[in-house]
Amino acid sequence: MEPKWLLLLTMATLMSVGSAQESVKPLVKIVKGKKLCDKGWECKGWSHYCCNQTISDYFQTYQFENLFAKRNTPVAHAVGFWDYHSFITAAAQYQPHGFGTTGGKLMSMKELAAFLGHVGSKTSCGYGVATGGPLAWGLCYNKEMSPSKLYCDDYYKYTYPCTPGVSYHGRGALPIYWNYNYGETGKALKVDLLNHPEYLENNATLAFQAAIWRWMTPVKKNQPSAHDVFVGNWKPSKNDTLAKRLPGFGTTMNVLYGDQVCGQGDVDSMNNIISHYLYYLDLMGVGREEAGPHEMLTCEEQKPFTVSPSSATSS
Repeated sequence: MEPKWLLLLTMATLMSVGSAQESVKPLVKIVKGKKLCDKGWECKGWSHYCCNQTISDYFQTYQFENLFAKRNTPVAHAVGFWDYHSFITAAAQYQPHGFGTTGGKLMSMKELAAFLGHVGSKTSCGYGVATGGPLAWGLCYNKEMSPSKLYCDDYYKYTYPCTPGVSYHGRGALPIYWNYNYGETGKALKVDLLNHPEYLENNATLAFQAAIWRWMTPVKKNQPSAHDVFVGNWKPSKNDTLAKRLPGFGTTMNVLYGDQVCGQGDVDSMNNIISHYLYYLDLMGVGREEAGPHEMLTCEEQKPFTVSPSSATSS
């Protein structure tokens, strides 16, 4: 029997299939002088963010296909898995909280390009002379192909104990590694990922949900989320300024990957993520000139938010 969450995701996807391309007129009410809106399936729950354009208003199936043009070619490793409707269904849960709905249309499109830039970079099988270029191969994977270990950390045996025989290697749109990350993500999404990490490679909506949750949620207390860093909700402290952490794309890499990518100078792991972001801005019709100055794009000189032990979380 299918888990209840899987049935609900399937139903939500089916409901959204017919309506993703149609702009929905919002319901509006005023509460304490503030305008709140509800746009049905895609932006539900009386939020001021739902008064803005929702993602399907400015990002449609053909654009998703342009960004991830090579994901279903025979040499890709997740053929038929990733699709637009899985993404838009996952995003619907987070649009009332500002994902892709913060600010005007330009900021919303930039945030979407930024989030998907991370996703594309982390799931790419592109290389220098690949057909279509190295940036056309995002969403080529939905899991790590040849894991070298089980990624079980016994330090968390009382909070997120490893299930015997289960491997916690990278899976998903922003690949999750280690038992504690599967445990924390599963707890947030109300899905038993600790016992069943394979759910992320079996359901694309859930895989996108996990990635958007990570984007919207601080990795640690007293740190911002990647979302807040990007859209300008986060105001750097004096310590942040001294650490050269600025609002913008560069600091999203710091939030998500810490010292695995940032504070190491002009390294390929960082530049690959930036390249995907700029490429997607161009393909979405925004243009890379809207990405801002170099210091906003990079984290090469930033002091990392987190310093990883040898058992680093995810990258």
